[in-house]
Amino acid sequence: MIGNNATVLPLRDYRGARRTLYFTRSELNQLLGLYSRNVARGTWRDYAIDHRDGQALFSVFRHTHESAAYTIVKSAGPGASHGINHGANHGTSVEAQFTVLSGRQRLCSARSLAEALEFFRSKLALVPPERS
Repeated sequence: MIGNNATVLPLRDYRGARRTLYFTRSELNQLLGLYSRNVARGTWRDYAIDHRDGQALFSVFRHTHESAAYTIVKSAGPGASHGINHGANHGTSVEAQFTVLSGRQRLCSARSLAEALEFFRSKLALVPPERS
């Protein structure tokens, strides 16, 4: 170092900016329930849970060595930047957004996990008979 040009930066200002978002126990139960039903059907074979800055991801795979067939992303909703779920508070007061992805394609977006998981329910509709 040459001269007195050093700048001291307090690390606490930078550490507080990164928050990890987690799935709650209830959300994990819903996700693992969906996963186990699809494993029993032989559709899915593996899953992964990942965390990125402000996001929690649950990915499911058809085959262990392939890319994810679907990824369910929980991200902090608008206005939730100060209350992101971390530690023991389990995020019950955090407004979250749930998105279902297939690769980079957004298939569904919802304000609750239950709404997002509706995407995976097969929708059967009764077709009315044609009237003559």
